[in-house]
Amino acid sequence: MTWAVISIVLVSMVKILMTCLPTGPVEWLINKFETHTKLTNMNVTVTFGGKLLEGENKVGVLQSFNEATFLKKHYIYPGTEELYLHPENSEPPFVIETKEGKNDVRLFVYCSKHNVEVVKQYKKKIVAYQLLSKSLQKWSFSA
Repeated sequence: MTWAVISIVLVSMVKILMTCLPTGPVEWLINKFETHTKLTNMNVTVTFGGKLLEGENKVGVLQSFNEATFLKKHYIYPGTEELYLHPENSEPPFVIETKEGKNDVRLFVYCSKHNVEVVKQYKKKIVAYQLLSKSLQKWSFSA
C-alpha cells in the first residue's frame, strides 16, 4: 500500500516537472539543438577575403549575423561537401572561427543579393542553412 502511494507521488512529480520545466533547463535544451547560434565578441575571429576584421567592423558583422532570420536548413548529400564549402562563382565569404563548448567551429558566410548561405563546419560534420539579413548583405558588398 505504501509503495503504491510513493510510486504515485513520484510519477506525479516527474509528470509535473516534464510539463513545467523551469526557464533555465528549457533554454539550455533549446541552445543545445539550435542550428543558428548567437555569437559573442569574445573568442571569435572574423575574416573577409583573407583580411582580419577587428573593432567596429567585427562587431557590426557579428551583430548582423546574430540578428539574421533563419530560413531553412539544407540537406548535404555525402560526397557533396566540397560544393558547399567552395561554391563556384561566389563572392569571398566571411569566415567566422569560434568555439561552441569543446568544439572548434568554422562558419563560412556567403552573401548574395537575395539571401545569405551559411556553412557550419565542426568536428567532421558540415551543416548548411540559409539566412535572411539585409544588413549582412550590405556589409559583404561594401567590404
